[in-house]
Amino acid sequence: MKTILNFFKYLICYLFYPISFIIPRSKKILAFGSYRGAFNDNSKYLFLLSNIYKERLPQMRLVWISTDKKTTEYVRSLGLDAYYVGSLKGIYYALRAKYWFVNSYTSDIMFCLAGGATVVNLWHGVPMKCIEFGITQGELKKRYIDKEFWDVFFHPAPFRRPDYMGSTTPFFDDVFSKSFRISKEQCIHIGCPRNLMLNEPKDAVEQFAKKYEPQHVNDLIAKLKQFSKVYVYMPTWRDSQANVFANGFDLEKFNDTLKAKNAIALMKPHVNTIIDNSKEYSNLLFINNKTDMYCILPFTDVLITDYSGTIYDYLLMQDKGVILFHYDYDEYVKEREFIFPIEQEITGKRVYNFDELIAAIKNDNDKVDEAERKRIVEKFWGNTMLQNETHDRTWKHIENIFKQIKIFE
Repeated sequence: MKTILNFFKYLICYLFYPISFIIPRSKKILAFGSYRGAFNDNSKYLFLLSNIYKERLPQMRLVWISTDKKTTEYVRSLGLDAYYVGSLKGIYYALRAKYWFVNSYTSDIMFCLAGGATVVNLWHGVPMKCIEFGITQGELKKRYIDKEFWDVFFHPAPFRRPDYMGSTTPFFDDVFSKSFRISKEQCIHIGCPRNLMLNEPKDAVEQFAKKYEPQHVNDLIAKLKQFSKVYVYMPTWRDSQANVFANGFDLEKFNDTLKAKNAIALMKPHVNTIIDNSKEYSNLLFINNKTDMYCILPFTDVLITDYSGTIYDYLLMQDKGVILFHYDYDEYVKEREFIFPIEQEITGKRVYNFDELIAAIKNDNDKVDEAERKRIVEKFWGNTMLQNETHDRTWKHIENIFKQIKIFE
């Protein structure tokens, strides 16, 4: 029954899609959205920061459009313009907006309303692994490469190529152009708006969080100040959806090790990973997979990760530690392939089993080689995050994005 209902839902979408090409669109209306109706990631920060600098965007209408009614209500509670995509106003602004800013695909707003829109895919960071149409092995290869009719029918959004792709350097232009089947000229060097928070003064981040983040994020930031050291574990998504907080982990021992150091670990799964966090620990805090971490990361000291591109965001911050927990490397490379030999493009302490992880924590063995950090930041980010800017850095970042997609023409 569910399959039948989905079939008719998508059929209606396909019938409506051609109409979205003939609706006149306004360059003064900018629509923003994110995956699964959430309010997060790069489109969230570009939307918020653009609203902060609204006086520099005369006559621009900035609209958040969500597939989730609760998200819409939350964004409205911030005093910002937001609509549920299933409402008449949601459909109207999605059809009238000339520019769409998304984190993944047009499904971040609604695929069948995207015809005629200029779609700017901000993506979610710089990748370590092959993505989308660059994937040549594993489960996801079936969707993008070995696709059948129904794969495309029920997942049309990935096959709608973006007009612009958020990139960082020529190195990643090669990756994104191949992965999204676009020209390198469509890859624009804009970095990630979410990362602007990482190098702001902490008091400025707290003020931003108090204004725009839900109360539980502010409570968490306050809680972290009680500990001598804060770890954050952010593993990548597994195609197999394995429980990444069970495999390779003795949670009791992990908790006891942290307790002895007056340290805490934030256990944050990938947004697509569902975990069992029913048991509570004194020094382990399981974070909802939809929680936006980018106002929280500046208040952490060490990133523990595996094969997640989050490491490249984290390396934008100085004086932070990194532990690379590669306990299942041989198994993982059978599922996904890397864009480059990761040994050449990582820095921090690399451990291969749980005992080595515990030893690294006990000995504070998490230092990042500063020369390597700078080299990687230069290669992966270039000047897109305006690391050396001290004045009006946020506005310059927004202006750079809008100039490259010709909003200011």
